[in-house]
Amino acid sequence: MTPLVLEFPDINPVAVQFFGIKIYWYALMYLLGFGVGYLLMRRRLKHQPFASIDTPKRWTPTDIEDVLLYAIGGVLIGGRLGYVLFYKPLYYLQNPLDAIKIWDGGMSFHGGAIGVILGMAIYGWRVGRPFLQVADFLVPAVPIGLAFGRIGNFINGELWGREAPADLPWAMIFPTGGDVPRHPSQLYQALLEGLLLFILLWLYARKLHYRGEVAAAFLVGYGFFRFIAEFWREPDAHLGFLSGLSMGQWLSLPMVLAGVALWWWSRRRAILDAEPEDGSQAAVEKGVEGDASEGAAGN
Repeated sequence: MTPLVLEFPDINPVAVQFFGIKIYWYALMYLLGFGVGYLLMRRRLKHQPFASIDTPKRWTPTDIEDVLLYAIGGVLIGGRLGYVLFYKPLYYLQNPLDAIKIWDGGMSFHGGAIGVILGMAIYGWRVGRPFLQVADFLVPAVPIGLAFGRIGNFINGELWGREAPADLPWAMIFPTGGDVPRHPSQLYQALLEGLLLFILLWLYARKLHYRGEVAAAFLVGYGFFRFIAEFWREPDAHLGFLSGLSMGQWLSLPMVLAGVALWWWSRRRAILDAEPEDGSQAAVEKGVEGDASEGAAGN
């Protein structure tokens, strides 16, 4: 061990406690992520095609509240079921009642993603909106929520990284990670699949695209960044490596492939939910995806 190795900060996982009721930092990170996501979706109302008068059914703040409700349900239910099925199926088969103990921890992003997809499909069906239009509206706000979730993992001292060189300036000793310096992979993921993906996707989504292209960009972007980040993250002890890759990497590969297929399919269908106000339809068809109108789209 060298003086450069950092000790994990002694952060109490319980943020506040009222009358015996404990509120954990991890739960607060989820709430903060949903809150920031709501504000970002309010901004999305100023982007094309959602700001256009040609949109078949204009989006309003009330729609955001409904979408967020379905998204929260999908994250919690899908995330928990994904963890149960993908990571510890044998344990929960023997202890089925433990599957509902969400307060004990154990959430899967990939399961949460499936849950959100189902939630968006149900929402779109109920209100008569195309599923991919709903997805294009929602996904640019998702990475910020993921970043807050990873920060919650860091505060909990869980899902730490693989052993790092002792001279790595930010290598860290985690309480449950043994007496070896490790990569703070939770922070890597917060920066990669959280902040960086948000910036790239937000800039991409501000311009007019064919229906489904923004959702496709999210699938490819998240799958790619998650696959990369897994090289620094310690695989789950009960799973280890599966043919040389972690479970997170195996689950990310189908996301990338699905994103590429969806992007190709969206380009083939070429459905626009709003006509470009500057007459740049030809530019969109050539793949330039010019902004319909800076004045109309806002920031």
